[in-house]
Amino acid sequence: MTDAVVLYESIDGVAVVTINRPEKRNALSTAVRDQMAAAWQRFQAGDDRVAILTGAGEHFSGGADLDDAPEMWAFSPGVARPLDKPVIAAVDGWCVGGGVILVQHCDLCIASDRARFSYPEAKVGFSGGMISSIVSRIPHKVAMEFILLGEPMTAERAYEIGFVNKVVPPTELMDTAMDYARRLAENAPLVLSLIKRHVEEVLPKGPSERAGRARAEVATTFDSEDLRKGLAAFKEKRKPRFDGR
Repeated sequence: MTDAVVLYESIDGVAVVTINRPEKRNALSTAVRDQMAAAWQRFQAGDDRVAILTGAGEHFSGGADLDDAPEMWAFSPGVARPLDKPVIAAVDGWCVGGGVILVQHCDLCIASDRARFSYPEAKVGFSGGMISSIVSRIPHKVAMEFILLGEPMTAERAYEIGFVNKVVPPTELMDTAMDYARRLAENAPLVLSLIKRHVEEVLPKGPSERAGRARAEVATTFDSEDLRKGLAAFKEKRKPRFDGR
């Protein structure tokens, strides 16, 4: 697809999902939202066992496209729809705003030594609230400093506080992420899925994330074949025959 703003490549059981707007620092738009949501659905339903989420070019993501900003719950890994396979973030360059939210919902993160994390909503004057879940991933006061001051954090600092698993030179970023992914893919998939589901139950979730998960669950009924059958039966004054899809 020439207009693909999210790329999906399957490599030996590993899905590489790439935000593909390098000319705009991989800004997150509604098109990115829709295509990334489709990528997560494909990943969950397919044979790939692990996913790597990254950005094209020299940056992970510059955050929301201010001319076409999407709601983050709709495509963050595991929020819009159940996702019980591991996801690794591979972060180079800037990871701003919504990019940080994407990383916080990944299971692991590899960062280049030139990566910078920033959440400037307090400086902009707007917040969707999804960032609050980061407090269950890093220490409380460190999280509050990061999101209230809105000042950039280096990859090394992100490693020190446990937001990043490993820091490597930019030239080694994808090879390192792929090494992690392949080692994960060799493990028992049923066990990986079980552990990830159980961890999801343990991790506290902020109000915006809980609301997003609820909206996603309700949306499945609006997109269902059962709804179409029910409406048709109502109009035709007959009893519907539902099949749970």
